Parts: sequence; structure tokens; C-alpha cells
Amino acid sequence: MNYTGPKVKLSRKIGIQMTPKSGRIMAKRTTRPGQHGGKRNFKQSDYGKQLLEKQRLRLQYHISEKQMGNYYDKATKLEGNTAELLVQLLETRLDSLVKRSGLAKTAYAARQYVQHGHILINGKKVDIPSYQVKINDVISIKEKSRKLECFQESIRNSMAPPYLEVNKSDFSAKLAYIPTRDETQTQCEVSLVVEYYSR
Repeated sequence: MNYTGPKVKLSRKIGIQMTPKSGRIMAKRTTRPGQHGGKRNFKQSDYGKQLLEKQRLRLQYHISEKQMGNYYDKATKLEGNTAELLVQLLETRLDSLVKRSGLAKTAYAARQYVQHGHILINGKKVDIPSYQVKINDVISIKEKSRKLECFQESIRNSMAPPYLEVNKSDFSAKLAYIPTRDETQTQCEVSLVVEYYSR
């Protein structure tokens, strides 16, 4: 089940800015949410650290617990570093790349745009957020949707990472190559996530 509660409270809990609004509030309220958020001092166990990092990774990509486990299983079956492969699988989801390219401000908005049929892959509508984008695939906004203010504003402020080639005039982005872990904007100790699932 995906999280549908207050985004600011969630951001304060995991220590990551999930939305622009949460970033503004976290600048003023640096403690964890709750009555004792700023008073509790406790030593976190190794399991607690692994669990927190798993939750941070999962919530950044706005996916369910079951999906997270499936991605880990898939990463372990591929040849290479499991932590690196896990991030690459998550990063090349359609909704993730819609957000990274600047076509959406948040992961929540990106998921909604995909599900509502605003997003095209190589000119064809794809409404599955978990769709795995391949190298040289072109993500674009449907012609009729480009006039919407949400897309106009997002594309104006787009600052895409190097693995995405964004064409602002065409409201599109092409996946140039599969990014490395260091190139992604993921805030997480992925090695602890791997340890959590490999217990």
C-alpha cells in the first residue's frame, strides 16, 4: 500500500524532502514529528538503521513494500553489484524519469501524470508507472496536455541529470544511458537496504 498521509510529517520522519512544501517546513522544524520528536535520544540498532534506509529508499520512489521486495529479488538475479543494480532498476522506472527530467515536480505528481495518460514513450501512451524505460527511449508529454500550467511550469524549471537529454521546446526527455549510483539523486545508504533484505 502506498503512503497517502501527510507528506510533511513523512519527510520529517525520514529526514528527506519529499515535496517543495516539506522542504520549507523542514527548514524551520528540524526535529522528528511527534510530541517527543526533539527530546528522544536513543541508540539505534543495526536493524533499525537498515529498516530506516529501506523505508527512505522505498518512499523516495513512492513504491509499495511488495514492489520494493520484488526489485531486490530482481537485482540479486542480475550480474553485478546488487546495490548498484537495485538503484538502476528503481531509477529507470517511468515515473522516476518523469520526475528526474523535470516534467513533474514530485514523485507523487509523476505517478499521477503517468496513470492519467499524459505521458508517451516513443510516441505511444504508457500509463504504467513501473514501466522500465530503456536506453534511447523518448519520454514526452501528450500534445493536448502540454498547455496545462503544471507542465508549463515544470519544464521551465527543469534541471535534468546528465543521463537524460531534455528538449524543453518539445516537452520530451531521452534516456541517454543507465546512470550509476553516484549520478542519481537518491538519498540513502543502499548497502544497508541490501543487508536488510539479505538477512
